Amino acid sequence: MRTKADTRLIVERLKKEYPVSECSLAYDDAWQLLVSVRLSAQCTDARVNIVTKDLFAKYPTLEALAAAGPDAIEAIIKPCGLGKSKARDLAGMANMLLREYGGKVPQAMEDLLRLPGVGRKSANLIRGDIFHLPAVVADTHCIRMANRIGFVTDTTDPVQVERALVKVLPPEESNDFCHRCVMHGRVVCTARKALCEVCCLQDVCRTGKKTIKQETLEELV
Repeated sequence: MRTKADTRLIVERLKKEYPVSECSLAYDDAWQLLVSVRLSAQCTDARVNIVTKDLFAKYPTLEALAAAGPDAIEAIIKPCGLGKSKARDLAGMANMLLREYGGKVPQAMEDLLRLPGVGRKSANLIRGDIFHLPAVVADTHCIRMANRIGFVTDTTDPVQVERALVKVLPPEESNDFCHRCVMHGRVVCTARKALCEVCCLQDVCRTGKKTIKQETLEELV
């Protein structure tokens, strides 16, 4: 487990490396971000943005999406994978927003979690990006980096990772920190391999320290 002092240093290093921190999903309205993040399950953000460009062009309002029905939605979103379940969730979500929330995306976690297809990751993204509240989005990049850096140990449970990060992250930095984890995880701390030799966190990261120590020992042999 890392201390708050460790965490502030890590946050500052990532801020320096990635000055601009923003969601890579394209959207204009809160409901569109909900749609995009549901489509992003087991799919790249780049592909989601291609698909939602067509989806939002055909159904530009929440009302239009709700009226479309799952079959029509599935025909467009199929390239994102899991078409039937995602289409069912999107249709259900649109109708629930209109029926129970006046067409507005709610702010409260408990309300967001009531929406079809919305889990804690999606809810935290909405709370952070739309409502600018402290939020930890424990996606695959964040979970991987949390384990490698040492915020958690050997867990892929997003709730455990979220709770661990909430304890040490400055609340005002939590949302941007997670966006920076996505950027860093795509190019440096990748799923295939941690590129510790070019990482800005190598001397403050559990994995980075081990890698540097091993490389030093190999040089001495």
